[in-house]
Amino acid sequence: MARPLRIEFPGAIYHVTARGNARQAIVCDDEDRAVFLVCLGEVVLRFGWVCHAYCLMDNHYHLLIETPEGNVSRGMRQLNGVVTQRLNRRHRRVGHLFQGRFKAILVEREPYLVELCRYVVLNPIRAGLVRQLERYSWSSYPATRGLVDGPGWFSPDWVLGQFGPRRAVAQRRYAEFVADGMGRPSPWSAVRGQTLLGSESFVDSMRPLLDEKQTLKEIPRGQRLLHRPSLTQLFPKGVRADKRVRDLTIRTACVDYGYSMATIANHAGIHYSTVSKIVKGER
Repeated sequence: MARPLRIEFPGAIYHVTARGNARQAIVCDDEDRAVFLVCLGEVVLRFGWVCHAYCLMDNHYHLLIETPEGNVSRGMRQLNGVVTQRLNRRHRRVGHLFQGRFKAILVEREPYLVELCRYVVLNPIRAGLVRQLERYSWSSYPATRGLVDGPGWFSPDWVLGQFGPRRAVAQRRYAEFVADGMGRPSPWSAVRGQTLLGSESFVDSMRPLLDEKQTLKEIPRGQRLLHRPSLTQLFPKGVRADKRVRDLTIRTACVDYGYSMATIANHAGIHYSTVSKIVKGER
């Protein structure tokens, strides 16, 4: 089956999911879960995302993110790469943590975003992990509900704004809205072509972008990369001194911009095998 085309533009909103390799667990304990959320926060801040909702399960996760800079692919590669790197190091293992690429569905804000925010945080109840969402610490529900202080990178303001201007009232109405979501039909029945969730007019407005992406795929790879940044631009002064930033930049150069691992190794002054391990998430 062909991969769905990824539509990216400033302000795009996505429901993003990623699953563990062979449906195995991504996280094994609360320390793993905390590591994941730290990585998520770093990526949200670095790429300027707005995170409207999230839920980390054992073998997959859900995100609802808004991308003011139109950079979901780059950010998600960073997220899954860093999570793999840190959890593999913690458990002294190598290899893939995630199953293939992440899945991203482009979402029309009205009326779908608030419904998806409810769907995402209800995952622990649907999976039978808890009976009360207040008891599940690894989703955005407790922070949106006002039960805990959320991390600085999490943004419940838009969601709560749908339930009124007074925060305490909005939080109570939000809780009622979420509780009313159990048993309701899944919003995914309206997804078009594995890519879009929105009205007919929204889907029609996205068709030119889909056509543009399809045309781009037909252009020879060498022509597509003519205007990519140079390695000198990608590796400014100071990048090599910070190993974590260096590793992320190496993955970006290889995965996003198509530089060969040998070329990157020569430019960065490190061994080819080191670059290979970084790109594969083994470091």
